[in-house]
Amino acid sequence: MDTESTYSGYSYYSGRSRGSHRHGERSRDRHKSRSKESSRMEKSVTINAPPAEPLLGDQSVRGEEVQDDNWGETTTAVTGTSEHSLSQEDIVRISKDLDDSVGLDCKRYLNVALSVILGLIVFLTPLAFLILPHLLWPDRLRACGTACEGLFISVAFKLLILLLAVWALFFRPPRAGLPRIFVFRALLATLVILFVLSYWLFYGVRILDSQDEDYQGIVQYAVSLVDALLFIHYLAIVLLELRQLQPFFSLCVIRSTDGATQHYNLGQLSIQRAAVVILENYYKDFPVHNPAMLTASKSRAAKHLAGLKVYNVDGPGGNNAAAGIAQSQSRAMIAAAARRRDSSHNELYYEEAEHERRVRKRRARLVVAVEEAFTHIRHMQEEEQKKAPGDVMDPREAAQAIFPSMARALQKYLRTTRQHHLHSMESIQQHLAFCITNNMTPKAFLESYLTIGPTLQYGKDRWLAKQWTLISEASVTSGLKEGAVFLLKCIDFSLVVTTKKIPYIQLAEEFIDPKSHKFVLRLQSETSV
Repeated sequence: MDTESTYSGYSYYSGRSRGSHRHGERSRDRHKSRSKESSRMEKSVTINAPPAEPLLGDQSVRGEEVQDDNWGETTTAVTGTSEHSLSQEDIVRISKDLDDSVGLDCKRYLNVALSVILGLIVFLTPLAFLILPHLLWPDRLRACGTACEGLFISVAFKLLILLLAVWALFFRPPRAGLPRIFVFRALLATLVILFVLSYWLFYGVRILDSQDEDYQGIVQYAVSLVDALLFIHYLAIVLLELRQLQPFFSLCVIRSTDGATQHYNLGQLSIQRAAVVILENYYKDFPVHNPAMLTASKSRAAKHLAGLKVYNVDGPGGNNAAAGIAQSQSRAMIAAAARRRDSSHNELYYEEAEHERRVRKRRARLVVAVEEAFTHIRHMQEEEQKKAPGDVMDPREAAQAIFPSMARALQKYLRTTRQHHLHSMESIQQHLAFCITNNMTPKAFLESYLTIGPTLQYGKDRWLAKQWTLISEASVTSGLKEGAVFLLKCIDFSLVVTTKKIPYIQLAEEFIDPKSHKFVLRLQSETSV
């Protein structure tokens, strides 16, 4: 097909290594693949990558980009150059992502700049109230007594407390970029601006114009402003932090491709803030999205649909007798196809049984290979203790030395379980070096590959979900409601979120008389007791 994408799995790149120890069949496959690529030059662009870095070099990202899928068979070969194929749709999508990321960065920096400007105005206003009288009419001011000097100390410490509180609440690294403004935060900013403007207007009319001589009253006026700012900060804590702590809604999150489901209890949040909370929990609670697990069911469905044929029994120009014969034949063929379709559950059963058998077999081989490799590491460590300090091998060199012994078994297991695109050779070696450094067991090393982990366990280039789109019929700034449904969509899948309100719980008390637990044992003389 001319319009099909040339990337596979979750990666944008499909690499082919040029250098290898096997030249027979692989060279023929390479020539065939190049001929196919040349026939599709209208829809794809070929980008030549720079030469690859050494196996365990410092720049691990470049090593992962030129990673070959057959690393289990060619672990000792260092490739020279590689070819990456990108479809035109991928290039457009990458450029759009770059433009969107630039726009988000500008928006983030603009919000930070506005917050800093507003914070400087708020903190400099009380100081200006105290300094301006000394600059404009210093000769007419009355002397500041002991009470006035005590107010100076109060203003200084309150401003310090307010500075630390504002820094802790508002100047935290942003967790996400929201599509609309945060209503409560904008309300608080508007309240602060109106409050400071009203204080400046009163200060200009009653103090600057009349050149008030009572400096103690001016200091008390500045202290009242700082106190009001502290109360506004308390209001911000209530609206932004405390209001959402008590859960009111239960949100069911379903991934559209494989049906992975999680439930979260949230408080009174807007839809966009609830979406941020869901995405933060998604990366640690949901298993990584693996599109390779969905290809088997799709191929099986296509195969069975291809076996069902429909015939035109009323063909043009046919008489009644011929039409009757054709109709009977077509019904017989349709019935045979239906019988084959009804027996598809047997094929599915044996296919899954065969797959489980292969997985158990590959798993056993992998466990044995890793245990033998770790046993070899222990022997190497015992031998290195007898050597000089300069001859001791570091963990990365040890991982590189023993990795080829387990690479083939690990690659076959990952391919059987369809996880080969989630782990690169460089990432596996880094994990192996980490386990060697911390003296971990073979079971601890294998746990990352025997079970599908959460999304954050893998590199960002493996899940590619940097930007999400929020789709909602209701306004994203409105609060959560009973039955609200919204979608969080990324490149390959979407998260469907449904909202249910936590029911009101009514507890009733029932009193139990302590005397009701007592009983009397009556003994008879005829018994043996």
